[in-house]
Amino acid sequence: MASPFVELEVGERLVKLTNPDKVYFPAVGITKREMVEYYLAVADGILRALGDRPTTLERWPGGVFEGAKRATRADPRGADAFYQKRVPKGAPEWVVTAEIAFPSGRTADEICPTEPATVAYCANLGTITFHPWPVRRFDVDHPDELRIDLDPQPGTDFADAVEVAGCAREVLADLGWVGFPKTSGGRGIHIYVRIEPRWTFTDVRHAAIAFGRELERRMPGRVTTKWWKEERGETIFIDYNQNARDRTIASAYSIRPFAHAPVSAPVTWDELPSVSPADFTVRTMPARFAEKGDLHAAIDDVAHDLTPLLEWYERDERDHGLTDMPYPPEYPKMAGEPKRVQPSRAKKDPDAES
Repeated sequence: MASPFVELEVGERLVKLTNPDKVYFPAVGITKREMVEYYLAVADGILRALGDRPTTLERWPGGVFEGAKRATRADPRGADAFYQKRVPKGAPEWVVTAEIAFPSGRTADEICPTEPATVAYCANLGTITFHPWPVRRFDVDHPDELRIDLDPQPGTDFADAVEVAGCAREVLADLGWVGFPKTSGGRGIHIYVRIEPRWTFTDVRHAAIAFGRELERRMPGRVTTKWWKEERGETIFIDYNQNARDRTIASAYSIRPFAHAPVSAPVTWDELPSVSPADFTVRTMPARFAEKGDLHAAIDDVAHDLTPLLEWYERDERDHGLTDMPYPPEYPKMAGEPKRVQPSRAKKDPDAES
C-alpha cells in the first residue's frame, strides 16, 4: 500500500510530503508536517543561513525517540540517524548542488539550498538539522564566515557561555567588527562574523585560534582552547576546529534532535543574558519570528578584513611561542600541526602520535 502523502505549494514548486502525520518528536507530539511547516514559517531566516552554501543533512528518518542512535565515523552501522553529505538519489532537478572537497581529497556534490522548496524537500527526507559549510557554492575554497563556538564543558552551563559571549562581544568591538550570536539549541552559543572571502580554511582556523587565545587572556581559568578534553577542566571551550574544512555547525533556525524540539535561535546581544535555550522550539519560534523578524538580517551588510586576527596569531607565535594546534582525529596530518596525541598518552609513550 502506497504511503499517504500531500503536496505542498512552496513558491513555484510542488513538494511532496510523505507520511505527514508521522510523529517525529514523541515527547511533544510534533509531526513531520509540523516540522516542515516550521521551516516554511522561518524560511527567510534559514535561507539567509543556508543560501548557496553546501549543506550536510542530519537525517532522522525514524524521528527523535528515546534510545535513538546517531551514526558516527567510529560506529556508522545500525544507526537511526546519520549525516548525508552527498545529494540524495532522485533529488528534483531544481535542487542546486556544488562539488566540495574533503580533507582526504575525495569530493562530493552537496545540496546548496537556494529556495524554501529545497528546505522543505530535505525536511521531508527526515532532515532535522542543516549543517552548512562557511562558503558559498561560487567559491568553495574561501570561507566568508568566521564561526566562534562557545562549548560548555562538564561543570559549566549556558550561563557561563553567556558570560564568555559578553567578553567576545568586547573583543569584537575592539576589532570594530559586528558579530551575530545565536543559541546552539543545546547549552552552547555560536557567534558568526562575516568576512571577506579571500582567505583559506587554514587562515580562518588560525584566526579562530587567535580569537580564542584572546578570550583566554581576558578570562583566565574560565576559557580554554585546549583540544584535549583531559586538559580543559570546568571551562568554556572555544572550538576553533569548527573552522576547519568539512567541519560544520547547525545553522540558525535549525531544529536540534532533542526531545523537546529546540531550535538554534538568533538572539540579540542585549537579550542574551536573560534567555534560556529551552525558550526556542519548533512551536515557539514561528511567533517570535513573525514578531521580530530575522535577528541576523543584517549579517551580510558588512564583510570584515581578517588581517587583525591573523596578525594576532603571528604575534602569539613570534612573541609567546604559541604554535598551531591539533586537528580533529579523522584529518590527515596537516602542515604545521603539532604532535596529535593526548598529553597523558604522550607522557607514557614519548614516540606516540595518532
